[in-house]
Amino acid sequence: MSRSVINLCFHGIGTPQRALEPGEGEYWVSVEQFEELIDEVSGHPDVRLSFDDGNASDVEIALPRLRDRGLSATFFLLAGRLDTPGSVGADGVRELRRQGMSIGSHGYAHRSWRHLDTRATQEELVTAAERLAELTDGRPVNEAACPLGEYDRGSLRALRSRGYRRVYTSDRLPAAPEAWLQPRYSLRGHDDVPFLRALLRTDRMRPATAVRAAKQLVKRWR
Repeated sequence: MSRSVINLCFHGIGTPQRALEPGEGEYWVSVEQFEELIDEVSGHPDVRLSFDDGNASDVEIALPRLRDRGLSATFFLLAGRLDTPGSVGADGVRELRRQGMSIGSHGYAHRSWRHLDTRATQEELVTAAERLAELTDGRPVNEAACPLGEYDRGSLRALRSRGYRRVYTSDRLPAAPEAWLQPRYSLRGHDDVPFLRALLRTDRMRPATAVRAAKQLVKRWR
């Protein structure tokens, strides 16, 4: 059986350059904290890094530090925020791709993918990915991260039917390396290196993991 992987998700680094949504500030980390955390996971092949929301810090802060350490990541960008203040611009998307990073979709308007109508589904799952693909030489954008960590059976079915190769959530669970649905741990402002070391020792996380796994099953079938 393949060893599980740990998906770590960052949102913003340093000082935000735009107004944050309620509760969003909890998921911003300092530059020093970011450096310490990625130094800790360097050399761990069972850790995958990703970034949500497409904040300007993805390119300005994260990218050079990842490259300095020989690390790669997937950047899940919001197509509707491209080239807006405090967010990644079109040139930034191209630079991320040029530097060997993967580009995924976080949708268009940072809204829940549960109970979308036909028009909103098209915008979130199709238009957003097409816009990002235009900026990466037409390479298909076929990985997605669910905004706000919300999904249900209907949204997963819609993602599958539109050819998404892998979908990421925020369920705080280890992941099977090749699974279509990939839970992640979103890092918060108070998470430090000791927290990360404990997280990577998955044998210590089993009791909590069982509860979260049950919750994930409910979300998939509701």
